[in-house]
Amino acid sequence: MNFLDIMIEDGRDYWVYFSYSFLNLPKTISKLLPFALFFSFFYVIAKYEINNELLIFWNFGVTKFQLINFFVKFSIFILLLQILFTTLIVPTSQDLARSYLRNSNFNFFENFIKPKKFNDNIKGLTIYSEKKDKDGVFYNIYLKNNTGDQSFQITYAKSGVFKKINNASILRLFNGETISKVNDELTNISFTQSDLNLSNSKSNTTIHMKTQELSTKNLIKCFSFLYDLNLIKLDKKNFKLRNCTISNLNNIVKELYKRIIIPLYIPVLILITLLLVIKSKENTNYTKQRLIVFFIGLIVIIFSETTLRFIQEELLTNLKIVMIPFILILIIYLIFYNSLRYKVSHSKK
Repeated sequence: MNFLDIMIEDGRDYWVYFSYSFLNLPKTISKLLPFALFFSFFYVIAKYEINNELLIFWNFGVTKFQLINFFVKFSIFILLLQILFTTLIVPTSQDLARSYLRNSNFNFFENFIKPKKFNDNIKGLTIYSEKKDKDGVFYNIYLKNNTGDQSFQITYAKSGVFKKINNASILRLFNGETISKVNDELTNISFTQSDLNLSNSKSNTTIHMKTQELSTKNLIKCFSFLYDLNLIKLDKKNFKLRNCTISNLNNIVKELYKRIIIPLYIPVLILITLLLVIKSKENTNYTKQRLIVFFIGLIVIIFSETTLRFIQEELLTNLKIVMIPFILILIIYLIFYNSLRYKVSHSKK
């Protein structure tokens, strides 16, 4: 729904809208995956414990450590799948989505002219209309066309309407005048009818590739080049890469962190939900423990996203942030080890 402006505001056709929306699905999936995993695991494990379904595992000799290790292996599989999305599929789909906007044409010109709003979606052209009636006629139209560095053309018309003539989109203007400036000379021409051909108009959409659209391989090359590292073999004398500049270094480091490190919180979230198996529902504090586990998971999800703001150009600071998910995994594993070992030793006594 967020992309409906592609048709409504920008005047592009349905195919561009659906293609752009479809190519943004991988990015949406990769964003929602940690939330979906945590909530689904939390719900299923809590439900199984309440319904005594986890007892089936314990009665058949499956230990809690075996169950935990199984889900750790499963979380690694999901982690690799997420990294595949964030490092390969998402950047490729984002670049393709942007290319549709770069290369698409305007098909519904009458859609993006909103009454009492300036519109500059067409490159070099600003359009304003005071009102529009039910027949699609615009009134008190103002157009400014930047024809060059030192030249422009301003047109005012009392009314206008879009026409389709020989497959060309024409804005037909009535009762107006055009003021042109060329080489510091002004000319004024009045007209009763004038046609403005918009079929070959170009979009004002950014055509330069963004950092998030660069491939992960190129980002690693740029990272290695700017930090003078030997992570990958490069011809540093002749090395050239789009957006690979010192001024863009912070964005490059953040993009790599977002693609490779943030997915490492997926095993952390799954391990957090497994804290529910430490105590059974018969324990008087089980409800309290379930709420604590839920809020810890939410905090970790929020924290994993906010750490992106702390990423800097300094490698040592970034290394400390990178180590956080590994430290959390170790801490949770120690909690499992101490709690379950105590239960085993206590039961033997």
